[in-house]
Amino acid sequence: MTEEDPVAELLFRVAAQDRAAFRDVYSRTASKLLGVLLRILGNRAEAEDALQEVFTRIWLRAGRFDATKGRGMTWLIAIARNHAIDRLRARPDDSLRDSADELDHVRDTSPTAENRLIALGEAGRIAECFATLEPDRAEAVRGAYLNGLSYIELAARFDVPLNTMRTWLRRSLLRLKECMEA
Repeated sequence: MTEEDPVAELLFRVAAQDRAAFRDVYSRTASKLLGVLLRILGNRAEAEDALQEVFTRIWLRAGRFDATKGRGMTWLIAIARNHAIDRLRARPDDSLRDSADELDHVRDTSPTAENRLIALGEAGRIAECFATLEPDRAEAVRGAYLNGLSYIELAARFDVPLNTMRTWLRRSLLRLKECMEA
């Protein structure tokens, strides 16, 4: 497996109908994909059903994965996201079909100018707080929480034991929290 993208190598093997690789893909990614589905669908039972359908699609479409276009995990998340959106679109929504006037009463949820300025200030504070972390710790936090890398992937990338990576992330998050609250 490549250090840069271990899921990609597994997907290539799944495309060749390797059942052991498919089990590995499932064990490595199911919890993340369930989280994506749950966030979009908002119902655990439906998300679990959707997860099984997503893995059926992965088994059938693994040959379409192209590592030159993105990471394996990104491809899997796109499949899960698209499937969840398809499920949402398939839901009956009688309340909007009954009356177009309902749309006149929908609140505008776009941020106000004040909220945008507050968010911009918070973004600056977050950047300042990230600057207080050691560069490798900051990169590990970004990898885990912004890029979706697993602890195992990060431990391999930084060549540290798994428990050390967990400690780095926990302590870094605590330092970021303290900095943001200061």
